[in-house]
Amino acid sequence: MYASPQRAKPSTDNIGIPKLLDPALLQAARRIFRIYQEVHPDFFERRPIGVAIHEVSQRGVLLFSRKPVLLPGERFVPLEQMEADIY
Repeated sequence: MYASPQRAKPSTDNIGIPKLLDPALLQAARRIFRIYQEVHPDFFERRPIGVAIHEVSQRGVLLFSRKPVLLPGERFVPLEQMEADIY
Protein backbone atom coordinates (compact mmCIF):
# COMPACT_ATOMS: atom_id res chain seq x y z
CA MET A 1 0.00 0.00 0.00
CA TYR A 2 1.27 3.44 -0.92
CA ALA A 3 0.69 6.27 1.52
CA SER A 4 1.29 9.85 0.54
CA PRO A 5 2.40 12.37 3.13
CA GLN A 6 -0.45 14.22 4.76
CA ARG A 7 -0.77 17.85 3.85
CA ALA A 8 -1.30 20.30 6.63
CA LYS A 9 -4.84 21.67 6.66
CA PRO A 10 -5.14 25.44 6.45
CA SER A 11 -5.54 27.11 9.78
CA THR A 12 -9.01 28.33 10.66
CA ASP A 13 -7.64 30.60 13.36
CA ASN A 14 -7.55 33.60 11.01
CA ILE A 15 -11.20 33.47 9.97
CA GLY A 16 -12.08 36.52 12.07
CA ILE A 17 -9.26 38.59 10.59
CA PRO A 18 -10.36 40.38 7.40
CA LYS A 19 -8.10 39.94 4.39
CA LEU A 20 -7.00 42.97 2.44
CA LEU A 21 -8.87 43.27 -0.83
CA ASP A 22 -7.98 45.01 -4.02
CA PRO A 23 -9.64 48.45 -3.73
CA ALA A 24 -11.17 48.02 -7.21
CA LEU A 25 -12.84 44.76 -6.09
CA LEU A 26 -14.16 46.38 -2.95
CA GLN A 27 -15.54 49.31 -4.96
CA ALA A 28 -17.23 46.94 -7.46
CA ALA A 29 -18.73 44.89 -4.60
CA ARG A 30 -20.09 48.07 -3.00
CA ARG A 31 -21.63 49.11 -6.33
CA ILE A 32 -23.38 45.73 -6.67
CA PHE A 33 -24.61 45.98 -3.08
CA ARG A 34 -25.83 49.58 -3.55
CA ILE A 35 -27.83 48.59 -6.64
CA TYR A 36 -29.41 45.75 -4.65
CA GLN A 37 -30.43 48.21 -1.93
CA GLU A 38 -32.01 50.56 -4.46
CA VAL A 39 -33.97 47.81 -6.21
CA HIS A 40 -35.09 46.04 -3.03
CA PRO A 41 -36.62 48.48 -0.53
CA ASP A 42 -37.29 45.54 1.80
CA PHE A 43 -33.52 45.17 2.19
CA PHE A 44 -33.56 44.39 5.91
CA GLU A 45 -36.00 41.49 5.50
CA ARG A 46 -33.52 39.50 3.44
CA ARG A 47 -30.05 40.76 4.18
CA PRO A 48 -27.13 39.29 2.16
CA ILE A 49 -23.96 38.13 3.89
CA GLY A 50 -21.74 39.51 1.16
CA VAL A 51 -20.79 39.48 -2.50
CA ALA A 52 -18.94 36.85 -4.53
CA ILE A 53 -17.00 38.82 -7.12
CA HIS A 54 -14.77 37.64 -9.96
CA GLU A 55 -11.29 39.12 -9.70
CA VAL A 56 -10.84 39.78 -13.43
CA SER A 57 -14.30 40.66 -14.77
CA GLN A 58 -15.50 42.24 -11.49
CA ARG A 59 -18.94 40.73 -12.04
CA GLY A 60 -20.55 39.61 -8.84
CA VAL A 61 -23.58 38.17 -7.13
CA LEU A 62 -25.02 38.69 -3.68
CA LEU A 63 -24.79 35.73 -1.34
CA PHE A 64 -27.44 34.86 1.22
CA SER A 65 -26.24 31.41 2.35
CA ARG A 66 -24.16 31.13 5.51
CA LYS A 67 -21.71 28.80 3.71
CA PRO A 68 -21.06 30.38 0.32
CA VAL A 69 -19.45 28.40 -2.47
CA LEU A 70 -17.04 30.37 -4.62
CA LEU A 71 -16.13 29.57 -8.20
CA PRO A 72 -12.50 29.68 -9.38
CA GLY A 73 -11.33 33.27 -9.62
CA GLU A 74 -13.97 34.62 -7.23
CA ARG A 75 -13.36 36.40 -3.95
CA PHE A 76 -15.82 36.82 -1.09
CA VAL A 77 -16.42 40.35 0.17
CA PRO A 78 -18.36 40.26 3.47
CA LEU A 79 -21.15 42.76 4.02
CA GLU A 80 -19.38 44.17 7.09
CA GLN A 81 -16.36 45.10 4.99
CA MET A 82 -18.52 46.83 2.37
CA GLU A 83 -20.39 48.82 5.01
CA ALA A 84 -17.27 49.73 7.01
CA ASP A 85 -16.57 53.07 5.32
CA ILE A 86 -20.02 53.80 3.90
CA TYR A 87 -22.08 54.36 7.08
